[in-house]
Amino acid sequence: MAITRKEIVSILGPVDDELVAELMGTGASAEELREAWGWLHNDEALIGAGRPLPGTGVGRLIEMLEPDEDEP
Repeated sequence: MAITRKEIVSILGPVDDELVAELMGTGASAEELREAWGWLHNDEALIGAGRPLPGTGVGRLIEMLEPDEDEP
């Protein structure tokens, strides 16, 4: 089931409408977004726990959530 705005905000906190629309457009589930958020913020712990590397869909979400290097 595709993720809802409410689920996105509950996982990420306040986010802009553009990101919400992009995430909803991926067809990702709430679980996939949680996994992407976890990998983005705690990848060493997940690797240490023996978790397999994220798949393509979760990897795409990670790319969408990563801050731009150009931004201060």
